[in-house]
Amino acid sequence: MISTAVENYSVTRLIGIDAGHRVMTHGSKCRHLHGHRYTIEATCCARDAQLHESGEQTDMVIDFSFLKDEMMRHIDEPCDHGFIITIEDAELLKMFCAPDVNFEVWLSSIADKLEQFGFCETTDTRLSTKIYVIVQQPTAESLAAHWFHRLAGPVRERSNGVAMLTRVRVRETPNCYSDYVSTENGT
Repeated sequence: MISTAVENYSVTRLIGIDAGHRVMTHGSKCRHLHGHRYTIEATCCARDAQLHESGEQTDMVIDFSFLKDEMMRHIDEPCDHGFIITIEDAELLKMFCAPDVNFEVWLSSIADKLEQFGFCETTDTRLSTKIYVIVQQPTAESLAAHWFHRLAGPVRERSNGVAMLTRVRVRETPNCYSDYVSTENGT
């Protein structure tokens, strides 16, 4: 009998952020403005089940502090204590546009950044409120995929190619979460 079991090392780091959102297409209460204490977990595996052989990450997949640094840079800094919005939610975006700013011009600059980077983070808003604009509805599923793609490259770089990001889990509540999983080469 041939074994199909795959053995590997994995590490997981967790961070928490507080952010507001609304799912404008939702048929129930999530279409209203509300917030969550999001918990985000990033899991990395060693490529080819090989740990670092030397250096400061010897016998590690990736240093936990390196993984935390990237999660803080790509998730916490742009999103914590902010509002996550889809570019499709024009009515909500109008609420954040400063009264002395042309909404269409402002929205166009956000769309340009979205096209270039896949997201737009700004405090150029009414009351300098932090917003983070993405293409999809800001569901747990979409955020897990979005943050996965933001972290995959930095994880690969910080681990010198040893680690690949394999899963991002986003918890909206203690009882509800979504996973975005990849078994490909960290992409």
